[in-house]
Order: sequence, then structure tokens, then C-alpha cells
Amino acid sequence: MAAETESILLSTSTTLIATNDPVKIAEDYAFLQHVHKGCMDLMLGRGNTVPVYPWFDQNIRDGVPLALENYNLLHKLWHEDVVDWEGKYRTPLQGFTSTPRPLDGIPPFVWHGAIRTPEIAEQAAYYGNGYFANNILAPNFHFKPLVDFYRQRYEYYGHGRAEDAIVGLGGQAFIAHNSQDAYKGFRPYFESFPMFQGTSLEQFAESTPLSVGSPQEVIDKTLTFREGFGDYQRQLWAIDLGSMPVDVALEQVELLATEVVPTLRKEMEARRAPESPTHPRTHR
Repeated sequence: MAAETESILLSTSTTLIATNDPVKIAEDYAFLQHVHKGCMDLMLGRGNTVPVYPWFDQNIRDGVPLALENYNLLHKLWHEDVVDWEGKYRTPLQGFTSTPRPLDGIPPFVWHGAIRTPEIAEQAAYYGNGYFANNILAPNFHFKPLVDFYRQRYEYYGHGRAEDAIVGLGGQAFIAHNSQDAYKGFRPYFESFPMFQGTSLEQFAESTPLSVGSPQEVIDKTLTFREGFGDYQRQLWAIDLGSMPVDVALEQVELLATEVVPTLRKEMEARRAPESPTHPRTHR
């Protein structure tokens, strides 16, 4: 994909920083950066699935310090040509250079994803990186305290004003040309998903960031995220819930790309303060 397109920003969602080797991440994504001429970024997450950690000889109880240490090393590998390093969770490095080096000496932009961990928000703010709250499943604006904390610390570390901090949000959407068809089309997938048993689709769509409806309804609900969280630079949607067939998921991609995203970009830009930076590397 990277070799074939010049206009699509490639990003991960999510690369597990706790159970991947930072050296491998540094080299793999610097390589991808060269292939795609810099038009990519990296989203890191800790992961919360207990059985996964033992596969990599790790313990989920070490998840937070492991994620923090691994990113500190990744940052060092991308910003220093020769690295001497010793930590708790991997073998030491002596005179080590990760290859290839970042394209033009500029590492890929990094997002830190977290929904319960202020330490991760603090790390994102310290480095001036982006902070991503996967705004799904929980009640509306449940993650606002963490986003606000990240904004405050971003300003504290001198990267800019709190309101200009680099925030991304997750979400879910199912779109049809009218609300009735959207609910009818999405209901079988929603009701077949074990996590949602015991609640109705209507209740869930009202109380969480799940957006179901016409393109305009999805646009309107997404704009409420901005009202609650402040200006933000990235919006992701999960659209393949409940074993949705590929052709249905592709219809969702088409509706997002043609009827939702262009309008949202204009609306977000119109609401953005003139003096706010655009963070061009984060929302192409």
C-alpha cells in the first residue's frame, strides 16, 4: 500500500508497545516511512488482553511500566544515532544503531492510545506526541478527564497551549441514507455481538459515542465530541462490528469518505480558532 499511494496517510491502530520489541518497531516503521516517503504515523497502545502477555514472556501486571520503558527506548532509538541503554524488561544495548534511520532525520509522528492510564497521557504530553482516547463502548465523554489532563501537561511541558494539544478520538458508526435504514441494517450485527447483550441498540447509540443514522446524523453526533473534548485532530471509526460482511463494511467506507468526512473537515476547520496550529502531520 505504501509503495502504491502518495495521498493516503498510513497509520496503525494499534501497535502494542508492551509486547513488541522497541528495536523491531523502530526499524520496521522507519523502513515503512522510507517506502511511503514519510506519509505515515504510528499509534501505540498497551493492550489489555491477559492471555497475550505470556506469549511474549510478559506479565500484564507489568503493562504500564513496560509500555513506558519501551516507548522511552523507541524514542531514543529514533532520535540518537548510537544508543547505549539498559532497562528492566529487555537485554541491554551497547553502541547500537537502529536501521534504517528515520527519513530525513524526522521520526514518524507518534500517538499514545490509552483509556484508563494517566501515566500514558503524561508520557505523550512530555514528548509532545499525540494522545488518542478510543472513545467507544464507554458512556459519552467518559474519557474527558484523561484528555483534559493530557492537555494540561502538554502545555506544562512547553509544547503549546492546552487547547492546541494533539488529540484523537475513536468511535463507531453505521450509516445509511436515512436513520430508519441505518438502524434496520445495523441491528443484526449489534445484537449478535456478546458485549452488547442486555442493552438495546437505541439505548447504546444514545448513551455512548456509537453513531447510527444518516450521514448528517453521524456528522452532527461527531461534532458533539468536539463540544465535549475540545478541538481535536483525528477521528477514527470502527465499522466492521459483529462479523459484518466485507461488502457492507466497504459501503460504510464509501459513505464515510464521500458524505461524512468532507463535511466534517470543513466544519472542524470553521470552528478552529485562527491562531491554532493545524498539525499537518496528524490529519491529512
